[in-house]
Amino acid sequence: MREIRILLAGGGTGGHIYPLVAVAQKLQGTKLHYFGDPGLFRNYLESNGIIVHKIMSSKFRRYFSLLNFMDFFKFCFGICQGLWKIFWIMPDLAFSKGGPGSLAVILVCKFYKIPIVIHESDAVPGLTNRISAKYAQKIELAFNEAKEYFEKINTKAEIKTVGQPVREELLLEDDSAAAKKSFGFHPEKPVVLIVGGSQGAEKINDFVLENLESITSKFQILHSIGANNYGQYKLEFDFASKDISPELLKNYRFAPYFYTAGEAITEEKRSLKEAYDAADVIVSRAGASAIFEIAARGKPSILIPLPTSANGHQEQNAYIYGQTGAAIILEEENFLENIFINALSKILSDKEAITKMSSAARNFYKPAAAQKISDDIVSLITNIKT
Repeated sequence: MREIRILLAGGGTGGHIYPLVAVAQKLQGTKLHYFGDPGLFRNYLESNGIIVHKIMSSKFRRYFSLLNFMDFFKFCFGICQGLWKIFWIMPDLAFSKGGPGSLAVILVCKFYKIPIVIHESDAVPGLTNRISAKYAQKIELAFNEAKEYFEKINTKAEIKTVGQPVREELLLEDDSAAAKKSFGFHPEKPVVLIVGGSQGAEKINDFVLENLESITSKFQILHSIGANNYGQYKLEFDFASKDISPELLKNYRFAPYFYTAGEAITEEKRSLKEAYDAADVIVSRAGASAIFEIAARGKPSILIPLPTSANGHQEQNAYIYGQTGAAIILEEENFLENIFINALSKILSDKEAITKMSSAARNFYKPAAAQKISDDIVSLITNIKT
């Protein structure tokens, strides 16, 4: 009997790749093929047993740009690549996380009559998944609020809210004091973890540099600045920190990115799990992967939604999560020194508030999302074959 072959598709950012891998880790006994542009994540995919097939990525921008004209031809070329490469694999099913580059792959799968399952991470679906949903047999959701969009698009597909797949290694919790010491922090003082996703967040990075002395005088800061931003940030940090005392600078550590097993390591070999272990409060953008990882670890948080995110999905994600009491939402226009420091101080000075926020976060998290999606994928393949 031929082994089951599953196609994976998703844009080449951590928000797409990590959930794909979380599901892939549950698909035991299958042959997994990623079609798309893996970006920085090729090694990570391959280390998890996933065969990578490069497909040219394209992106549609919701504003006038000559890049849209160029990307139209990239999109057409991606379809041609997909028609050729997928033909030789002919998978039993395609699972897509959406994002740039995945639509061409899904349209090819539709052409070849390959069953399709998609997962939408955000409360407001992205354009790629809205189109892909028309051809899907199953639609899995992280936020139940996204259901109303898909019910209008595809009345025949099964639509389920399963949560967001989170990597298994991030769910393992170790001693916080030991993690703090490993980063060079005082083990008995709180640590604030600031993360901007795999791409980084320039607005947040600029804020930290501009207010480095005031925030390090009050908090221990562990900061992920984004792999692509590291070189420039280091130069700016060296300049911004020259007049700050060495004692205060002991309260600040930054890294290009916190990695997981199998990812390409650059200048820092510290894991995201270690960073979560060390953190008492997390400051983050409001991407779905970040929110569900924070929730899974039960960490109080301050979310700063990206105002230019497509369809305002980060704002919707943030406010849905914030309504549970698990996070304070800080609009970017209010991301100011005094407001930020007061918000952090309010959380860290109140043990009862920390307990309530932590409990609300854990209650929001939906466990076993990756396993549920994996089960649905296998069930669909089994039903089709029988």
